[in-house]
Amino acid sequence: MSGNPRVDASRVHADAVVVDGLQINNWSREVLEELRTGGVTGVNATAAVWEGTDQTLRTVAEWYQFARRHEDLMVLAETADDIRKAKEEGRVAVVLGFQNTSPFADDYRLVEVFARLGVRVAQLTYNIQNAVGGSCYEPHDSGLTRFGRNVVAEMNRAGMLIDLSHVGNRTSLDAVETSQLPVAITHSNPTWFVDNPRNKPDEVLRAVAASGGVVGCCLYPLVLGGASTGLEEFCAMVRRLVDEIGPDHVALGSDCTRNWGDDYVEWLRSGHWRPREDTPATWPQWPQWFRGPEDFPQVTDGLVSAGLDEQTVRSVLGENWLRLFDDVFASGRPA
Repeated sequence: MSGNPRVDASRVHADAVVVDGLQINNWSREVLEELRTGGVTGVNATAAVWEGTDQTLRTVAEWYQFARRHEDLMVLAETADDIRKAKEEGRVAVVLGFQNTSPFADDYRLVEVFARLGVRVAQLTYNIQNAVGGSCYEPHDSGLTRFGRNVVAEMNRAGMLIDLSHVGNRTSLDAVETSQLPVAITHSNPTWFVDNPRNKPDEVLRAVAASGGVVGCCLYPLVLGGASTGLEEFCAMVRRLVDEIGPDHVALGSDCTRNWGDDYVEWLRSGHWRPREDTPATWPQWPQWFRGPEDFPQVTDGLVSAGLDEQTVRSVLGENWLRLFDDVFASGRPA
């Protein structure tokens, strides 16, 4: 990569509002400090994966307490302006999100309940068919269900962003067609980069972009091609995606998993829907150039070296997420 010598990557990173489309950390003060060290201002933090309504309510309550204990470092954000303000204050703005619709159980009305509690993002499925639709791992994706259409409509009304990251391709296309607002893929890559069920084919990527939505390019080793994938390869992928779907529709979603033991990755993969594997699951190895949030400046260096102009780099680092949050979060916020 020849790069762009006119762009000072360090300055751009320091000035930019960096937003990570998804992290699923075991949160602590130390993790917050890692984000601040890496220049990350906004992050979609997973508050539920397999949990039902009761447990998720408790998790949200725990987030309220956590935010109060560490208010010098973080703030819970419900708008893009909350993230912009956090940048000015030198704090991390945490947007609460779900990686499943399990907290809604079989009641679409709970969408508004959680929206009023501050949850701003929800992924429709997580790795297996649910009442809303099919997951990316289903051999036969059923598409968005009747209940799923009600959930999508209610998420639109409540100003909650629809996430299609672990969602099946047919269900994803149905959701784009059904939604009256832009949607997101918070943490996936194109299948032409790595052919994995968690990644997305051109048809889905283009549909999300055409909706006005955003694709968060992901650093998780499973969808990145493993720890051997280089920074240049990743950033070349980002540049090609920018060329294909437009600079306003590409962002980052690291899928960081800081501070967890191997028992948690087993929980993520199996939940309660299948027996645990005989050989326990372990976390994959991350690439040397990105081991956690502290390494975000290296990604900025890579984007500049890939030849992206300064405005595009700023857009990918966070401005595209901010614009999407402006569009969706304020669209129908509960009174």
